[in-house]
Amino acid sequence: MIYASLEDFLQTGKSVLAKGPVALIFVEDEVEIGTSLRHHLDCGFKAVVALMPDAFDLPGDVAERVHRVPFDCGPAEAVVEGVNRVIAAASPGCWLYYCYNAEYLFYPFCESRTVTEMLTFHAEERRDAMLTYVIDLYAGDLETHPNAVSIDDACLDRSGYYAQGRKDPITGDPRDRQLDFFGGIRWRHEEHIPDASRKIDRIALFRARKGLQLRADHTFNEQEYNTYACPWHHNLTAAICSFRAAKALKRNPGSTFEIQSFKWHNSTPFEWHSRQLLDLGLMEPGQWF
Repeated sequence: MIYASLEDFLQTGKSVLAKGPVALIFVEDEVEIGTSLRHHLDCGFKAVVALMPDAFDLPGDVAERVHRVPFDCGPAEAVVEGVNRVIAAASPGCWLYYCYNAEYLFYPFCESRTVTEMLTFHAEERRDAMLTYVIDLYAGDLETHPNAVSIDDACLDRSGYYAQGRKDPITGDPRDRQLDFFGGIRWRHEEHIPDASRKIDRIALFRARKGLQLRADHTFNEQEYNTYACPWHHNLTAAICSFRAAKALKRNPGSTFEIQSFKWHNSTPFEWHSRQLLDLGLMEPGQWF
């Protein structure tokens, strides 16, 4: 389905946003558009929405399976505003997910269970949002892949991740069950990363609610949505494996010549399997087995 604009989608595509889960894929450039869309279609989302410029090509094998919406991710806050407009149009309780091209959602046991099954369980635990960790991917050989993107030669950091308490800006007290997470190449090359872009936590899976607003730091105005677990036990978390930081560092003139390789002694090939992420502690199965 092709729409004339985001407004057109929000008005005529209300049935898409009635129940979910719906994946919103914001396409910033022409890197790995097809693989990003296919991956999320395979996850079992009820609908996948590709928000992308008209000038970008959409592979024929996915064009008939996604909802294409004209969108420019370039302006500051464009994606945040786009997500918030979808939230306002969606039926209350509809599960939504957002990411960018060259990003891939992984959750516990995703090879054999759909995202709908996972979110059904998560909702039964009285959770309306899920924490995802954005795990940086990067090509192992930058000479062969100068844009730092390679599906076949993807690497990730197997250690070097840490968390800090998140303080309430008004009281200065730590917020209950909220942490700021760091690691990956955003941490190792932090001198090239703006402060606001160094965190790797994103509340990427959530249920629409009246008045809910996404903020620029990937958190919400509803504080319970920003928690990593309920008060009683650990909950499911997921990972978004992303080439986005590596792409930016190699595209930026201020960093591209400073970085000859992203590999270090704690790099390991990415296996494109949830078991690896679980073994590395990069997502949590909670009570779901």
